[in-house]
Formats: sequence, structure tokens, C-alpha cells
Amino acid sequence: MDILQQLYGPFFDANNWRTVVTSGEDWMIILSLVLIECLLSVDNAIVLAAQTQVLPDKKQQEKSLFYGLWGAYIFRFILIGLGAYLIHFWEIKVAGAAYLMYLAVSHFYRKKNPKPKKDGKKAKKRILPLFWSVVVSIEMMDIVFSVDSVLASLAISPNPVIVLIGGLIGILAMRGIAEIIMRLMEIVPELETTAYGLIALIAIKLFLTIPMIDIEIPNLLFGIIVLGSIVATFIIHRIKN
Repeated sequence: MDILQQLYGPFFDANNWRTVVTSGEDWMIILSLVLIECLLSVDNAIVLAAQTQVLPDKKQQEKSLFYGLWGAYIFRFILIGLGAYLIHFWEIKVAGAAYLMYLAVSHFYRKKNPKPKKDGKKAKKRILPLFWSVVVSIEMMDIVFSVDSVLASLAISPNPVIVLIGGLIGILAMRGIAEIIMRLMEIVPELETTAYGLIALIAIKLFLTIPMIDIEIPNLLFGIIVLGSIVATFIIHRIKN
């Protein structure tokens, strides 16, 4: 019980919620988390869209996404509690920063050295009915993405309530505007580069907080950097075209 209280106690602290809800600086960070969640979930949204297309009608497609949404919420709550505890160990911070930097570097490496696409697909035998196999696939994609997202979010703010609000809004926004985001990325492809550039910056921000360095980038400043980066991306796109 003590471990559960330590992991998930902050979620049930009314004063913590009151402080976050009434703080303009905290809402700036939440907005940053939502924007990063949306930008980094574009690949996830594309995969989700492709997965639901195998279902025979729109009703089942929407239903599968609805079940996936609630599963994503439950898993995000569990993962944030664990992550908020582990992130206090500087070794975890170093490992997390290294992993986030790996994500950014590997993205840019793959972009410069794309692999040729394979033709043809092997047929898969399904253990579950088609609908539930799609729901499970959606949940697995959410789990894989949540690990990266929660780690990046906790690097920006150690307050689990802020991360939870940003994550829940981000998940809902990703589901609701996935098609808009995909169209926007097609119009402004530079946004993908911006997203992974921010991941590299988050990795540096997380690494700087280890006790041996102990440099903290203010949350308000980081939020301004995130918003400024996105605005600058649109400006650069307009200039290039």
C-alpha cells in the first residue's frame, strides 16, 4: 500500500490538482505536452487508421478506436505513476535521455538512409476474431508509443498531474484530429523534423537535471521554445514554397 501511495498518491491530492488548474505556467506546459503528443503520434495515427481499415464498416472502425481510447487512458495512468517514481533516480534519467536521443538520431539517420520497401505480405493466422485483433493491435501501438511519450513528458514536468492532463488531452486530440494532423504533415512536412528535433532537446533537458550537472531549464521557457519552434516551422515552410 505504501508503494501504491507513493506512486499514485499525487493523482488524488486535491491541492496538487488545484495548483495545476489555477496556474497559467502549468497550462503552458500542458499545452506543450499536448502539441508534442499530437506531433509525435502522427506515425501512430497512420498505423491506427491502416489497422481499422481492415474492418468491414465504419461503425466497427469507430468502435475499435473507442475501445482503444479507453485502454490507452488506463495504461497511461498506470505508466505515469511508475514513471514519476523512477524518474527521480538519476540513472533512469541518464537512460531515458539516451533513449530519447536515440529516437531522434535514429529518425534522422533513417531519413538520410531510407530502407527499400518490401513487396508482398505474408498472410497471418488470427487467434482472435478480426474486430478484437484490431483492438489488441491498437492497444499494443498505444503501449509502445506511451512509453516514449510519458518519458518525454516527465522530462518536461515531474508533476504527474500535469503529465496526466497533457497525456489524456493529447490522446483525445490525437484520436479526434488524426486525419487533420496527417493532412497538415503532408502540407508542412517540416513538422516531422521539428518534432524529432524537440525530442533531442528534451533528451538534453533531462540529462542536464542529473545531480552532477543540476541545470534546470524553466518550464515556461521550454513551453515558449516548443511553441516558437512550431511557428518557425510554418514560417520556414512558407518561405521555402
